[in-house]
Amino acid sequence: MTAATQPHVPTLALTLGDVAGIGPEITARTLLAHDELRSICRPVVIGDADALRRAVTDVLGLDPAVVRTVGRPADATNDPGIIEVVQEGPSLGHVPYGELSPDAGDGAARFVMRACALARAGEVDGIVTAPLNKAAMHAGGHNWPGHTELLAHEFGVDNFSLVLSAGELYFFHLTTHVSLRDAISGIDAERTDNVLRLVGSFAGALGSPDEPIGVAGLNPHAGENRLFGDEDADVLEPAVQRARAAGVNAVGPLPADALIPQAVNGKWRFVVVCYHDQGHAPFKAVYGDDGVNITVGLPVVRVSVDHGTAFDIAGKGIAREASLVLAARRAAELAPGWHQVWETARTGSAS
Repeated sequence: MTAATQPHVPTLALTLGDVAGIGPEITARTLLAHDELRSICRPVVIGDADALRRAVTDVLGLDPAVVRTVGRPADATNDPGIIEVVQEGPSLGHVPYGELSPDAGDGAARFVMRACALARAGEVDGIVTAPLNKAAMHAGGHNWPGHTELLAHEFGVDNFSLVLSAGELYFFHLTTHVSLRDAISGIDAERTDNVLRLVGSFAGALGSPDEPIGVAGLNPHAGENRLFGDEDADVLEPAVQRARAAGVNAVGPLPADALIPQAVNGKWRFVVVCYHDQGHAPFKAVYGDDGVNITVGLPVVRVSVDHGTAFDIAGKGIAREASLVLAARRAAELAPGWHQVWETARTGSAS
């Protein structure tokens, strides 16, 4: 079925990530081995055709002719067995696998920026990102802590959150790609208020405005009456009270070692964690390839894999595409209603 004859499905920009990593091969596998995605979205790669052709040939053992360039997403036919690419920048086919490359880091950032420009122009309905390498991106001249901050900059938003999701479970993060010392200082009243409002808006947009939101304490035992620090009592508890007064059903702060297992077992659907590893470590330990990374607070849906570039196995043909397939599926599911998520996140009320 061609794009002209199939029912309307969201067009997704799949950014290729760092071409020295596993991005090209998992992208190729996702688009060549999972034809079912074509019925729910029109995936168009934003990246480098030569890097994809190399992965198709050397890693998958297929004909490089399956990779075709298109001028713009609207030109994509969405034919199964074909990878359609909007070329961004010069060829990166020379970049070796498994080595940190400024060229690859520059390309990975530019792929994301091009996808954001296409989204702002209304040419794509969502963005799905393969992993980039932060050190390579910095070496390439783009000094962002990670994907999330780059995306926020490109869309001009200040209130956003990295959200890990598996099924109907969502872990929002107060801080992410900073040192633990900076994370502690970064958890202030303004940031906590903003994220709790964001979670409440997101829950409302998903049809669960009264769903309880578990807020993890920063310190062991959520500070235990200031025995283990003052941040829980001085910052988190007042923020929870303000959120509740505003109609957001926040609860806490609660000891993280109790809250997170309860969430995994179904007691909590929405959880707020304080720093990167407080959320990422248990989430990845439990869900692995069954999890994705969603950025809430952007005007279009963005979903990513929840793993890195895996330089150590790049080009060996053993990388699994499961998380990228799931990311594309989740983006396709969320894209049609994302305008409501964006409006409620932006204004605090459904439109």
